[in-house]
Amino acid sequence: MKLLFVEDDRDLLKSLLFYFNDLGYTCEKAKSLEESIEKISLYKYDCVVLDLALPDGSGLELLKILKSRNIDIGVIILSANSNLDDKLNGLDLGADDYLTKPFHLSELNSRIKSIIRRKQQGGTNLIQFNEILINSDAKEVKVNDSIVTLTKKEYDLLMYLVLNKNKVVTKASISEHLWGDYMDQADSFDSVYSHMKNLKRKLKSCGSNDYLKSLYGVGYILKES
Repeated sequence: MKLLFVEDDRDLLKSLLFYFNDLGYTCEKAKSLEESIEKISLYKYDCVVLDLALPDGSGLELLKILKSRNIDIGVIILSANSNLDDKLNGLDLGADDYLTKPFHLSELNSRIKSIIRRKQQGGTNLIQFNEILINSDAKEVKVNDSIVTLTKKEYDLLMYLVLNKNKVVTKASISEHLWGDYMDQADSFDSVYSHMKNLKRKLKSCGSNDYLKSLYGVGYILKES
């Protein structure tokens, strides 16, 4: 899952990135309103954790842009201000939740997971794709009741493909999803190919049909038939 933290407090931002990277999320950061607008214009995120008090404007402006462009991203507002009007304004503009500083990182994580589950998985932690069953809370994958042992990147890749089933996804979009700001680690997409190859092999060895198709020069598609 991919998160964007819009926060100008350096210490808090450092704590957020350390905590959520350690949990296995792909995390990116924006320290200003301008940078956050640029990020959401270029990339896709599962959830944005948004501070309202930014050095170049209010985080509410980002919410207005998301709403005007019909961009469906989960949003949690963070603010040191417990003013009810700010909370209501944010929720009216499309935010999904609101946390007042200070807060526990574990609580923020629970709220992020809840929002992502509601938006992408129909309110359940179980995702069924033919004989493949994914438990997103346990990060467990089964094929016909046999557990498939995947690395973190292989699991993230499978989730990305399942949530975009029957859609063509490019190597660039996969690389950006898996590595975020550090996508240069993908070694010119060689790592994407390697992860895809290993994922296909592991699923097949547990009895799954081959739903992953390569489109030469374009990318990949997970097709149901």
